[in-house]
Amino acid sequence: MEQGVIIGWHHLPFVKEDARSLEEMIVAAGAHALAHAGLAPGDVDAIYLGHFNAGFSDQDFRASLSLGIDPALRFRPATRVENACATGSAAVYQGLQAIAAGKARHVLVIGAEQMSRVPPAAVGANLLKASYVAEEGGIPGGFAGVFGRIAELYFQRHGDQTDALAAIAAKNHKNGVANPLAQMRKDLGRDFCRQVSDKNPLVAGPLKRTDCSPVSDGAAALVLARSDAAASAKRSIAFRAAIQVNDFLPMSKRDILAFDGCRLAWSRAFDAAQIKLADLSFAETHDCFTIAELIEYEAMGLTPAGQGASAILDGVTEITGRLPINPSGGLKAKGHPIGATGVSMHVLAAMQLENSAGDFQVKNAKLAGIFNMGGTAVANYVSILERVK
Repeated sequence: MEQGVIIGWHHLPFVKEDARSLEEMIVAAGAHALAHAGLAPGDVDAIYLGHFNAGFSDQDFRASLSLGIDPALRFRPATRVENACATGSAAVYQGLQAIAAGKARHVLVIGAEQMSRVPPAAVGANLLKASYVAEEGGIPGGFAGVFGRIAELYFQRHGDQTDALAAIAAKNHKNGVANPLAQMRKDLGRDFCRQVSDKNPLVAGPLKRTDCSPVSDGAAALVLARSDAAASAKRSIAFRAAIQVNDFLPMSKRDILAFDGCRLAWSRAFDAAQIKLADLSFAETHDCFTIAELIEYEAMGLTPAGQGASAILDGVTEITGRLPINPSGGLKAKGHPIGATGVSMHVLAAMQLENSAGDFQVKNAKLAGIFNMGGTAVANYVSILERVK
């Protein structure tokens, strides 16, 4: 089956507050991605826009704003896609499906979010809608409170993980320094990330500010093409696997510390790509909170359950380790503009495979793994990428 390949991309810097409107961000990311792909706007067959917007913007109907890139895009089908914090990957996969179905030769995928235009309390309320509100809406601290509760349960089952969480935060902040697209480019150090202080207060449960991804504005875009349509393209990054697994929304219906949907998505992706975890050169994974990255180590098979701390404390997931995790800085340092995140992960992985990641380049990157998660391991997307040319 035709999987589609990535032939171009663009990534706006993720920032705390972008002076541009969200419309301007969408147009800029999309236009530059088309230029990078060497594709004329008139050759685009479909557009998918990833945009979470559970209250971040008054304009809720945004897909056709992408037509503002060029008049030649008028009358092209443009569709908004949403799946919580995995919205960006959901948009990418819709593009892949359009190509696989023979409905499109070239697809433009854009992910964008502007979170800074609403008050902090509204940010928390908006993000909480990615949980099962009927049961989890009353957890103090909003969506951070949900993951704070997960951290508490993990600590109860497997012991205090303060050192491991601090090490994950410090690793990702250190990696983010080298990424010019990252929102936070400061090496905070493990000691700062470990200690509760005025500048690093507790946010929810055992999670401190350094354990939480920031509020972000940003956009990223990529161009997908049929493999035959990509023959003349300057670059080609192929999908060895593109797997989506959804789990129950309520945490009460599953062992929330197992991340079973994440585990199954990785397993199916390895089977589809005909590889093993050890074959990956690096992975970009969904560290919305440091406890999420810790559990994801276990779900992807890097360590047994309850032993995720060993992966970070033994240096396995450092950028110079056996399996670098989040060489971009991850959501923790790079930023987490919800609708843009999944597209960003695919763009940054493609950059690594093209050997164009600059100062945060992983040496000899051949195979990339991507895990993008919506909610508490509810919508789980795993992509395996490989450079074709």
